Amino acid sequence: MSSTLYRNGVIHSRTDPFAQALLVADGQVAWLGSEETIHTVMDGADEVVDLDGALVTPAFVDAHAHVLETGLALSGVDLSVAAGVMSLAQALDRIAAAARAARAAGRRAPLLGHGWDETAWPEGRPPSREEIDNATDGAPVYLARVDVHSAVVSSSFAEISGCADLPGWSPTGLVVADAHHRARIAARDVSDGDRAELYRSTLVAAAREGIAALHEHSGPYIDTREGLAGLLAMTADPASGLAAVIGYRGELCETADDARALLEVIPGLTGIGGDLNVDGSIGSRTAALRAPYADTGPATAAGTLQLSAEQVANHVAAVTRAGSQAAFHVIGDRAMDEVLVGFRAAADVEGLDRVRAAGHRIEHGEMVDAQALGTLVLLGLTISAQPAFDTAWGGDAGMYAQRLGPARAASLNPFADLAGAGVPLAFGSDAPVTPFDPWGAVRGAVEHHEPSQRISARAAFRAHTRGGWRAARLDHTGAGEIRLGAPATLAMWQVESLAVQVPDGRVSAWSTDARAGTPLLPVLGADVPRPTCVRTLREGVVLHDAIS
Repeated sequence: MSSTLYRNGVIHSRTDPFAQALLVADGQVAWLGSEETIHTVMDGADEVVDLDGALVTPAFVDAHAHVLETGLALSGVDLSVAAGVMSLAQALDRIAAAARAARAAGRRAPLLGHGWDETAWPEGRPPSREEIDNATDGAPVYLARVDVHSAVVSSSFAEISGCADLPGWSPTGLVVADAHHRARIAARDVSDGDRAELYRSTLVAAAREGIAALHEHSGPYIDTREGLAGLLAMTADPASGLAAVIGYRGELCETADDARALLEVIPGLTGIGGDLNVDGSIGSRTAALRAPYADTGPATAAGTLQLSAEQVANHVAAVTRAGSQAAFHVIGDRAMDEVLVGFRAAADVEGLDRVRAAGHRIEHGEMVDAQALGTLVLLGLTISAQPAFDTAWGGDAGMYAQRLGPARAASLNPFADLAGAGVPLAFGSDAPVTPFDPWGAVRGAVEHHEPSQRISARAAFRAHTRGGWRAARLDHTGAGEIRLGAPATLAMWQVESLAVQVPDGRVSAWSTDARAGTPLLPVLGADVPRPTCVRTLREGVVLHDAIS
């Protein structure tokens, strides 16, 4: 394999925080040093790249994403506020325009949309089935809410999918629970060729943002077993030129034989779970809460548990015996109670040490009180969290406050409590729920709406880099750090300014003094241009390149 010398940059390395250059050879970091010592390796490099002051960091890992659904969202109708859809009326106009364009192009596939959030619209409600029918002249339409735990469908799509005969159907076209599961499966019914292209488009988009690996959280309502197996195969080798995919499959197991059978049928599977839902989402009012929602909605007053503690315990025991990881989608405090009772029961049977050693995970974990925090520490559980959730929905006027009231909303996503207690954190996007934007996630954790839950940029950055490898039990490879012998899985950035973040109480301050050799990070803030990724590497292979 050829070698590349990157010089004239700023290298984010704890082992050599003043390094300005590095050599990549055989997929690894083969040398780190200063410009003054670069002559020792210059002649042996096959290629020399002048970074022109760019920052080199470990590449980001997105610890919770949905590759097929993100590809569909990227190719579908974007109904998010970020895309400029500020009202129900604008959403209907955009759907109507997309339907006209599809008819003109002769496309007959269902029209898919994503990202609507009625809490951000003045009308305060989603579109109705009748409104969608009128806007699209009766075309089959599936429009996922931003959290993808509910959707609205047209009359023809309801007929095609058969969702109107199931629990969770509303005559307005809003679907949750079983009806949404049926509709979601129908919306993801694509050919093998189209599926591969959708995978590729997602992975290319991730690499553009400096993401070289992501955890795919697949499940029966998200993608097929065959699709996941194909995705893992197509990305297994860095030579594919695609980001690494770490696979999780959300299927419930009762016995170790169930777990072993799933591991056999999906080669390369890292964990059994992920989007194995204990509950739903706060936005769709399906997250399971101890106390009722503060507003009204079509779902049960305090949400719905989808798994019992007994089912959780059986699954954890089965997966532990099979030598794999369990992971559960957990949002509400009632769901957290249930899943932790299940984990404790599994630990009583399997032994606490074995459960801790397995590295099991909680996805999201938005509501964690002191008792739950202690149990998370006891069981050695990792929290895979999404700082963009607080950015999008936190604060006194955000969706969380609307659904739960300001007091309960202020306790969500307690990053400082988790980090302070020693709970391992891994950050991700839950794409397509929020877009790939890892520096935005770092900033979101630094600027949490609740000041007491802010963490340092360094802690947030590590949660979004090394934390993702650690959550998948792969940090022993050296991934997530820049040091000799570590995989050259890197991202290179044009940045406005670099500094060390110095927490001042709970207020983020920045200093250009690299004290004690602390590696520098980009200054992040509303008035500072976001870092631009100019190259992403996976074990030395270029995934994204914008170096001129």
